[in-house]
Amino acid sequence: MKADKTIASYRRMRTQPLWRLLASDNGPVVLGILQTHLYENDRSLPASILYERIGRDLEALRSRGGDFPMNAQAYVSGWLAEGFLTRNLPPGADEEVYELSTAAAEAIRIVSGLEKPHSAATESRLAIVMQELVNLADETDTDSSQRIKNLMADQVKIAEKIEDIRQGRMYVTPPEKALEKIREIISLVDDVNGDFRRIRDQFEQLNRDLRERIMDNEGSRGEVLDSLFAGIDLIADSPAGRTFTAFWNLLNDQVQKTTLEQALEILIGRDFAKQMNPEEIRFLKRMTRNLLNQSRDVHDVMRTFARSLNHFVQSHEYLEQRRLTRLIKNSQNAALAIKDETRAAALLDYHLILTSSRVRSLSQMTPYDPSLRAPPGGMNAGGIPSIDLETVGKLVAQSEIDFRSLKTDVLETLETRSPVSIGDILELHPAAQGLGSVIGLIALGCRYGNKSDESETVTWTGGDSVRRSARIIKMLFSREKVNEFA
Repeated sequence: MKADKTIASYRRMRTQPLWRLLASDNGPVVLGILQTHLYENDRSLPASILYERIGRDLEALRSRGGDFPMNAQAYVSGWLAEGFLTRNLPPGADEEVYELSTAAAEAIRIVSGLEKPHSAATESRLAIVMQELVNLADETDTDSSQRIKNLMADQVKIAEKIEDIRQGRMYVTPPEKALEKIREIISLVDDVNGDFRRIRDQFEQLNRDLRERIMDNEGSRGEVLDSLFAGIDLIADSPAGRTFTAFWNLLNDQVQKTTLEQALEILIGRDFAKQMNPEEIRFLKRMTRNLLNQSRDVHDVMRTFARSLNHFVQSHEYLEQRRLTRLIKNSQNAALAIKDETRAAALLDYHLILTSSRVRSLSQMTPYDPSLRAPPGGMNAGGIPSIDLETVGKLVAQSEIDFRSLKTDVLETLETRSPVSIGDILELHPAAQGLGSVIGLIALGCRYGNKSDESETVTWTGGDSVRRSARIIKMLFSREKVNEFA
């Protein structure tokens, strides 16, 4: 049966996180929550913020009759165990950060694509395929005379187009076709975002594979060890590493980056762009920044793995790991050798020297019971609170400066012009937290901006609806530092 191989492959895929998420009874709820909080706006969130946001969603679902007995933290832990989320602790961070796993991100892309199906065969998609095939055929041709002939033919076509423009016969892409092409570009860029996650997973798997090869090599030196001792970066030198490095260099090329940003700015200003929805416009405005942020994350992962692998070898930690692995294997082999001769409950003529350290299991620990020290008398029922959760949220927002929103305001203002001052930012994005927003922008300016010898007057409206102003040192934010700032 020819289908056996395909059936076996699909059965194996059905046990993986992507298929399990799509087939889950609560799949629509999980996909909707994860897409809202970790896909559309933020790509990663600290644990406390994620718990708080998901908790609100669960309360809203329960109010509509949904059965969700656990709290947000329990659900997030379950999704982490299922492989729908990944968790890490960035250097210097106070708490863990959650991100979508590659499988969950791919599941969201599949489902959202079904909700907004792609047209059957758009002209722009077919044109991209044809152009890439023609370019590949030309670039792989070893006949120099044929390649010169093709270039001369292109030169004739370019000359004809120039003459047509001079004669007033200039072809302009119709708005409907331009809109189709720009949406095709958005779809391709979204695919690139998914590729970043897969490349990062490849680096993680490559790091594990290299460590396993080091541990399994019983000799004093091996191919992997010789390469690492010679200073070769095996992570960067892998196929995935070389591919990503080429992409990273292209994306960080200042000329290419400037050309891309100028093209995006021009396209957003065209008349056909007015027919695009706000989400598509926002996607294009943030496209370069998002690509840089995600590629920087992957680059940091690759660099961290390479550095840790080199340290693992150069510090000879692998020798101790090998010794422990060898002892464990010897113990397992010895246990297997006597399993048929010795019963599990039989007494062994062996005396184990106990350690002087006190070893206790968690089950032996006695939890603290506050009721033992409670004052006499029962607890009185509390009254109805005078404020609700929404009011508490507003009070918390007023007590801390929202630097995340302020950074977004600065970046969105830089998309229109550069450099910009604090006054320019407040003109487009009024101070949501009054004086707190102004102080937050000054703090960001001290860290990421450039101080000038001039001063400027900024105005804001406080919580009492009173308009106020202040004269501050003029600080300028520029696009040159936008990557460091983001």
